[in-house]
Amino acid sequence: MKIKDMIGKSSAKLIFGDINADVNFKYFSKDSRTVNFDDVFLGIKGDNFNGNDYWEEAFRKGASTCILSEDININDYNIKEFTKKNLIVVDNMEEFLVLLAKPIRSKLNIPIIAVTGSVGKTSTKNIIADILETKYKVLKTSGNLNTLIGLALTLLKVTDEEIAVIEMGMNHAGEISVLSNFLKPDIAVITNIGTAHIGYLGSRENILAAKLEILEGLKGPIFINNDNDLLHEWAKNNFHNYQIITYGIEELSDYQGKSLKYDKYGSHFQIQNKSIDINVIGRHFIYNSLIAYAIGDYFHIDSDSMIQKLANIPLEKDRMELIRTAKMTILNDTYNASYDSVFYALEVLGCFDGRKIAVLGDIGELGEYSEEIHRKIGPLIIKNNIDILITVGEFSHYINEEAINLGFIKKNSYHLNDKKETIKLLNEIKKDNDNFLIKASNSMKFNEIVDGIKE
Repeated sequence: MKIKDMIGKSSAKLIFGDINADVNFKYFSKDSRTVNFDDVFLGIKGDNFNGNDYWEEAFRKGASTCILSEDININDYNIKEFTKKNLIVVDNMEEFLVLLAKPIRSKLNIPIIAVTGSVGKTSTKNIIADILETKYKVLKTSGNLNTLIGLALTLLKVTDEEIAVIEMGMNHAGEISVLSNFLKPDIAVITNIGTAHIGYLGSRENILAAKLEILEGLKGPIFINNDNDLLHEWAKNNFHNYQIITYGIEELSDYQGKSLKYDKYGSHFQIQNKSIDINVIGRHFIYNSLIAYAIGDYFHIDSDSMIQKLANIPLEKDRMELIRTAKMTILNDTYNASYDSVFYALEVLGCFDGRKIAVLGDIGELGEYSEEIHRKIGPLIIKNNIDILITVGEFSHYINEEAINLGFIKKNSYHLNDKKETIKLLNEIKKDNDNFLIKASNSMKFNEIVDGIKE
């Protein structure tokens, strides 16, 4: 796309550069620290940072074009070092990118699958795309760029893809509505309705309503997790209104997982009399695999190809990442946390032989429900036979308190103030053949604990 085609969109203006230059949105960065040669750098302002302040650093690291969402006084800078670079300023970055992406969406004539849910969106999106790639060239959301800006950037990457898998995230009511009406997906997937963002939305019923906004632009069927209580009830009452395809383990479903087993190599189950072995341990990845199998079946992917793909599920870093050393096993699930994901992660830890050590931090965005939901994790410590519990953070001490109230041995329970203290304790108590689960909301940066105890 040429710069001259961008000018005027959200009042976009070229501060310096070549108005006839091409800008390749295939490679972009919102973080000047990760800029590579020829990238497009987007200056985005957040609650705790302002990317607009780093355009010079982005140019020096190789960016060809910087697009800022705040005006600058060019006379305050020495721009001579930035020859053959392009600097654009826009009024509103989201509006600008959406205006660029709209004509692409209107011309795009390929099946689009939209994936949302409280937990598992990114992993599910990746597994679906991996299976579809056995037959099609697939466009998919990069990482977890699941906002309107991320959606627009994904569409700006389109070349000759034959199918798209797009992740849709939300914190507040109305956000999925905007995404769905813009994208107009052919197929929708809702992985579950949990408690993520309940502090913003007030109840699980409100979360369900917000996720169901995906129906507003939907053209075809919706695939839902039939084991989720709210989705199950909704589907039961709406089979005459929508084309609903179900997957599940407990509830009778169109795609039913049966004969579940776990071992140190992964998870094993059956679907439609086919035996499936996946390289990840945990019920939540069986759910992700079931929906991916169902979508693959919908697009006529042969079962042998799907079984082969599921044996090597692609995992995002810090999402149930299994790290095995000569002396220990670490389940690194530090990317984010919700009650549901903690539930599944502890279930996985409970399957391991040897001591089971859970290191849990706060779950964010729970608002007035923070104490209640953290306390709900206490019984899971007992249920999964955890040997040592370590909590860190403002609200995670409720996990500790509830576990002790239910009979967990107090001397095996610790609540610490920070990560340095936690790393020190873990390195003091660790023994051969120990198993660690490290999990918290992303804001707590528990990946530093993982790095601190790895050998």
